[in-house]
Amino acid sequence: MVDFRREIEKPEYDFLRENDHLGSNVCLLTVGGSHAYGTNVEGSDIDIRGCALNSVMEILTGTGFEQVINNETDTTIYSFNKLVFLLTGCNPNVLELLGCLPEHYLVLDHIGEMLIKHSKLFLSQRAAYTFGGYANAQLRRLDNKAARNVGQAAREKHILNSINNMSVKFREKYAEYPDDAIKLYIDASQKEEIESEIFMDVTLHHYPLRDYKSLWSEMNNVVRDYATIGKRNAVAIAKGKLGKHMMHLVRLYYTCFDILEQEKIITYREKEHDLLMDIRAGKYLDENSQPIPEFFEMVDELEKRLVYARENTSLPVKPDFRRIQEFTADVNRDVVTGRAEYWR
Repeated sequence: MVDFRREIEKPEYDFLRENDHLGSNVCLLTVGGSHAYGTNVEGSDIDIRGCALNSVMEILTGTGFEQVINNETDTTIYSFNKLVFLLTGCNPNVLELLGCLPEHYLVLDHIGEMLIKHSKLFLSQRAAYTFGGYANAQLRRLDNKAARNVGQAAREKHILNSINNMSVKFREKYAEYPDDAIKLYIDASQKEEIESEIFMDVTLHHYPLRDYKSLWSEMNNVVRDYATIGKRNAVAIAKGKLGKHMMHLVRLYYTCFDILEQEKIITYREKEHDLLMDIRAGKYLDENSQPIPEFFEMVDELEKRLVYARENTSLPVKPDFRRIQEFTADVNRDVVTGRAEYWR
């Protein structure tokens, strides 16, 4: 068993103590990656994640840093303000920092504890789309050979799910349009080479051309990604890491289920441990190291559960921005007045 506290005392982690943005400003430091998920194997890398308070000068002048990244040690420390911004958007990589096992927190002062205590403040229906988007991004990294094995129609469904997960952000990024203005659906194709394809019904009036170009470009990128077998997959297969990508895809779904169904962030996946490790070990790969159809059938069922959970969750559509702003202001006020030091 890895002694993480002893690990971060090694010289390669001196930046945690010596960097001007870190040191005593770190309010939360935790183990990340496979160790945090409980899916680590012998030789798994140690990832460190955390949060550091912005300094008085940064707060008063509106300047500062977003994150400190040390590639040598796979460490990323976010500034408090940046972390809150990402949490508000239900970013999966940062939400998981608030749901780790107690023993995985290597630094946790009062403000770090308050972040965890107020974690529900950041949860909203956005999680269905951010986690779903990350999951579908993982799916697009897998070799299309397996998708072909379950049928071209199933592959179209994966593409449509990806676009639907992504499109929730369109309302925030581009000019508004009626709910029924852009309708995407799958129907029989007139093309001989494919069984079915995604069609569009579009009714837009007086809509900004540049906004339409941008949202069209985003949808086109998803279709393009599915049409191309990425070099990353070849590398993953060569290094025997395709099972790891598949495992993380499934893990993202289960983490999202806890958020939508229980309003909890559970980073360590104890309940699904055996399933995840089987996937990582290659149980769902064929003799050519490609995902078998049963894996994509599993993903289809997980996607159905995600849709149901999204439609029936008690979480708000959007987080309470005012309460988040008040929480952020309280913490930054404590830093400026020196009260944050008192809590240490």
